[in-house]
Amino acid sequence: MNKVVAIQGIQGSFHHLVAQEFYGKEVQVKECMSFQELAQSLVNDETEEAVMAIENSIAGSILPNYALIDENNLKVVGEHYIPIAMNMMALKGQKIEDIKKVYSHPMALLQCKEFFKQYPHIKLIEDTDTAEVARRIAAKESKHVAAVASTAAASIFGLDILASDIHTKKSNSTRFLIISKKEKEPNGEKIDKASLKFELESRTGSLVSVLNIMRDFDLNMTKIQSMPIIETPWKYSFFIDITFDDFQRFSKAMEVLGIMTEQLRIFGTYKNKV
Repeated sequence: MNKVVAIQGIQGSFHHLVAQEFYGKEVQVKECMSFQELAQSLVNDETEEAVMAIENSIAGSILPNYALIDENNLKVVGEHYIPIAMNMMALKGQKIEDIKKVYSHPMALLQCKEFFKQYPHIKLIEDTDTAEVARRIAAKESKHVAAVASTAAASIFGLDILASDIHTKKSNSTRFLIISKKEKEPNGEKIDKASLKFELESRTGSLVSVLNIMRDFDLNMTKIQSMPIIETPWKYSFFIDITFDDFQRFSKAMEVLGIMTEQLRIFGTYKNKV
């Protein structure tokens, strides 16, 4: 039986493109209309792994996805980066001047906000998925409506691209995590990156002490993200990505951090793809 991989969105979405690049063109996917549904498919053993967007070079981190990984006790087993090219598409024969509304995922709209300043007559409306909007426009033959999505979505659903590469920064890329319910079995691949979470007591210098330990053990912090702990006002969880050359030194550092921090959790160790 082939591995089933969950994606947020449908075929033609950026999640689908990542799944094809990471697993191969023939990958079998389960389409999920929300990240919550995606996480639940892993919890319920409907899928073995999932592709989840976690941050964009323009729009920043998708904070709720960190919480989903944590709350559902999921594992990070890999990562993948793809350049993101946003395109405005509509039914054949439509022009930009004909468009009154544009639907897309909120992250996609955020990445294209400068482009749409040229067209104040167009109303931007957030939706669940880039490719799903393209499919809906084609199925309903909706005029005066456009989607922002990939060229693959335009091709699959037979839409015309009215404007290409409309994202604000041309160096636009998104990082995706490969997540699973189970830890990945060693396959000989070099492991040199980790994602982890911890909580700290609210006292002066507590975070600096953690960062000093990372420095002392030659760990390079590539990302830090804080989230408030709702049950405890003014206390925060920290989500951190680190890279390293020596796995044993990384393991030693985690032993020390386990003593210094509260609720240290290693989401996973995997191959750095930057």
